[in-house]
Amino acid sequence: MLQPATIKFLKNLKKNNNKPWFDANRPIYETAKKDYETFIQQVIDKLAKSDETIGGIKAKECMFRINRDVRFSKDKSPYKSNFGAFINKGGKKSNLAGYYFHLEPGASFIGGGLWMPMPKELAQVRQEIDYCFNEFKKITGAAGFKKAYGEIYEGEDYKLQRVPKGYEADNPAAEFLKLKSFTAMKPIADNELTDPELVKKSVAALQALQPLIEFINRAIKD
Repeated sequence: MLQPATIKFLKNLKKNNNKPWFDANRPIYETAKKDYETFIQQVIDKLAKSDETIGGIKAKECMFRINRDVRFSKDKSPYKSNFGAFINKGGKKSNLAGYYFHLEPGASFIGGGLWMPMPKELAQVRQEIDYCFNEFKKITGAAGFKKAYGEIYEGEDYKLQRVPKGYEADNPAAEFLKLKSFTAMKPIADNELTDPELVKKSVAALQALQPLIEFINRAIKD
């Protein structure tokens, strides 16, 4: 579980997103960050029992910085109002698919996959879906996956209007070949964040995603 003080810090940061406030509250931030790191490490250690590829990974290798890159953004708020961690064997900067936990009061979620890959990796995943569509359908149609995530995310913001070059429009996998990202997400209510069962529930949700992660990474590595 996460501590209520961690949730409170992020709520307050959203209301006071400026350097003077952050500097004055840095000790509270450090405590909240450590709480989140401890939680993520617990998730990693338990998930590694079913996914050996993440064994030995440290939470701090997976966590994103609180500072925002404002160089090309109209929003000049210096800090994110969330904690995020991307878990895979290569760490947060890896090009492999992985697991993600997003902590943001009112907008927390768990899930993962492969988000906006480079052209080479995108082509590899599309090819794997085309070649092994029955397996892909079985993974995304599994009871555990459906219960946790419903469907793989197919929002128009991450999807082509037409099938990519090299594939026929009537390809059985057409709707998935149009995707530019391959992700699944499950929202987490604020009251669940401080539930003593949060680690257990998070691991169960990520285990339901594991076959999809393995499918995607097989395509990239091969």
